[in-house]
Amino acid sequence: MRIEAKLEEMGLVLPEPARLPPGVRLSFVWVRARGDRVYVSGHGPLNPDGSPAGPFGKGGDGVSSEEGYGAARLTAFSMLGSLKRELGDLDRVSVGSAWLVVHGMVNAAPDFRGTTNVINGFSDLILELYGPEAGMHARTAVGMAALPLGLPVTIAAEVEIQNR
Repeated sequence: MRIEAKLEEMGLVLPEPARLPPGVRLSFVWVRARGDRVYVSGHGPLNPDGSPAGPFGKGGDGVSSEEGYGAARLTAFSMLGSLKRELGDLDRVSVGSAWLVVHGMVNAAPDFRGTTNVINGFSDLILELYGPEAGMHARTAVGMAALPLGLPVTIAAEVEIQNR
């Protein structure tokens, strides 16, 4: 099944491109395709209009594991939106290609131990959309002292694609 049709069936919409706060300047691209590999810069959760989505803050200190899970799920939509804009078709990741590795970073209080459960919000959505053949990936889920804009999660990835 086509990924975009599956998103539509689920009633899910990819967000607009990221709208950054005044004064924030990017010296990188969101997605860099090279051969059959796509390197995806760290993304955070976005609202449908592309503005950063809350809750803002740290896991274990104002942001619950469940809220972090939801933010990681929104981050998957953010990343899928960037991939769609760069590749033109989310089905370029399909059988014969795959999500390879995901690097999940959680804005975490020093004693927060739930980073794995938070980043599962991203992984669970990718597996739901792509299935285990193309969606299963290697992963890290680490806690960080701070993340840009006070976001609860930032996630980067490497994806293998079908060249056309």
